[in-house]
Amino acid sequence: MSPISANDLKTKGVSAIEFALSTSTEVVVQVRGKDKFVVMNLSHYHYLRECELDAALAQTRADLAAGRAVQESPEAHLARLDAM
Repeated sequence: MSPISANDLKTKGVSAIEFALSTSTEVVVQVRGKDKFVVMNLSHYHYLRECELDAALAQTRADLAAGRAVQESPEAHLARLDAM
């Protein structure tokens, strides 16, 4: 990841981000020399979000297969929560 300083971002604007993203999928914005933000193309964000959702689905399927889930009515669920 190539860093962009906050000052470069202030003076060059979005063109600094576009230039940095032309060679990388993610860019770090540094504030006072410390990494503060990550900027990426929207298509890369959607890809990462899809990966995150796939991981959540895999974890849910693993929980169901291992019996770590309860199937009940909404009323039974609320009653169980009240009993906690």
